[in-house]
Amino acid sequence: MELALWDLKAKKLGRPLHALYGGVRKEIEAGVSCGIEDSIPDLVARVGSYLEQGYRRIKIKIKPGWDTKACDAVRQKYPDIMLQADANGAYSLADKETLKALDAYNLLLVEQPFPPYDLWDHSKLQREMKTPLCLDESILSLDTTRAALEMGSCRIVNIKVGRVGGPVEMRRIHDYCEARGVPVWCGGMLESGIGRAHNLHIASLPNFKLPADLSASRRYYKEDIIDPLIELSGPGKIRVPAGPGIGVNPVEERIRKASVRTEAFRSA
Repeated sequence: MELALWDLKAKKLGRPLHALYGGVRKEIEAGVSCGIEDSIPDLVARVGSYLEQGYRRIKIKIKPGWDTKACDAVRQKYPDIMLQADANGAYSLADKETLKALDAYNLLLVEQPFPPYDLWDHSKLQREMKTPLCLDESILSLDTTRAALEMGSCRIVNIKVGRVGGPVEMRRIHDYCEARGVPVWCGGMLESGIGRAHNLHIASLPNFKLPADLSASRRYYKEDIIDPLIELSGPGKIRVPAGPGIGVNPVEERIRKASVRTEAFRSA
């Protein structure tokens, strides 16, 4: 609801949403995420296909048994790409030595190695790793962000506007991290084009310094529900929509076709 109200306010003013937020970028560096593949060769091939499409930053998912070998194979094939790993909380402190071994692969960051509540164990691991840890699922609000940074649990923060509750809390986290010299980046949550457009405007803020998980519409959808579609505007970049509000238009026919249930709200 808060996102919709910001969009409405920007439309009434005839301005793009990033202008209300104080965005400073016209294009966003776009990254793409690879899941757990059936085999290491499949993973390397998937990474190659995304690089051919123009993505410059690659994120690979890791889990126990699928970590150092996966990173090593991708690094052997593509030694110079921006590469990061995302554990989605799959490890515990008992896996510390395996995680420390990831330092050998020149990763941008290792994302959320432990479950969200484990700020203390993240801080123990970060003290022993040269690779920056990034917290994702742990970042629920400004309060959890402050606790994580004061404990030394991470050096980078992933902000997902849907997870933290809207643009106001997003901006509070962004500004707090900026004041502390901690870079942030914008994560996606499998949004439709509507949510992705919102994220592009958010990622234009000055402290979003790492490539975002904001790939083009065709990365996830055969038919997105917006017009124009979100596409790469150049190698590894997506242009922030310049029209009023979020700058893209929902296509009602596509929404109806994709809907499984509808509900209407009317004033009395």
